[in-house]
Amino acid sequence: MAHTVGEVAKLAHVSVRTLHHYDELGILKPSGRTESGYRLYSESDLELLQQVLLYKEIGLSLEEIRSLVADPKFDQRKALVAQRQSLSRQGARVRAMIALVDRTMDAVGKPLKMTKKELFQVFGDYDPAEYEAEVEELWGGTDQYRESARRTKNYSKDDWARIKQEGSEIDQSIAALMGEGVTSDDQRVLDAVEKAREHIDQWFYPCSREMHAGLGLMYVSDPRFTATYEEIQPGMAQYMADATAANAARG
Repeated sequence: MAHTVGEVAKLAHVSVRTLHHYDELGILKPSGRTESGYRLYSESDLELLQQVLLYKEIGLSLEEIRSLVADPKFDQRKALVAQRQSLSRQGARVRAMIALVDRTMDAVGKPLKMTKKELFQVFGDYDPAEYEAEVEELWGGTDQYRESARRTKNYSKDDWARIKQEGSEIDQSIAALMGEGVTSDDQRVLDAVEKAREHIDQWFYPCSREMHAGLGLMYVSDPRFTATYEEIQPGMAQYMADATAANAARG
């Protein structure tokens, strides 16, 4: 069954001009033409159009899409699986961000529950005194600050060494999975991220999965966090942000 360009545009909620553009770029060429030269699209063309629109939705450029669909090895099922994984990660991240916004809205007018000191205590070559003045001025009156201060005030050098070692081992296990090409929402990654959350919970302050996802957002928004993870493995800051969001989304 053949469809005219107008019918396809209406069906796919795109403009006729967009379909013409896809044709000119070689992304989606109609399988047939009428005697008058008008474009006619087959069922296979519609399936390919769905792929193109999905790729656009997950943020690929038209040039990237053209390269993908023009590849002789293009496999529609594999493409759909990859798209589903990408959308699932995005969905988990959006859900975690919504939860974080809700929590922030609930906290308006109340003491802030996360402090920079608490965040930086777990990662990298942290010197507890380095941010002391900044932290004390900004967050000294919060419950989380007090809880972290209460726990850590008696930590010995050996305690800090153990904390750093445990955190490093967790980070390296996640980096190894990333290096193997394991997606950030894979069960193995979620289990490793859960260990990272439990590490914070054990040594510093109660840290829910939702709060951990909030930290994940800071891994890509605060240059100090980003630099720490990028030193372990390029792209790891975003990988951790996605993984903490996925971990929070599973409940």
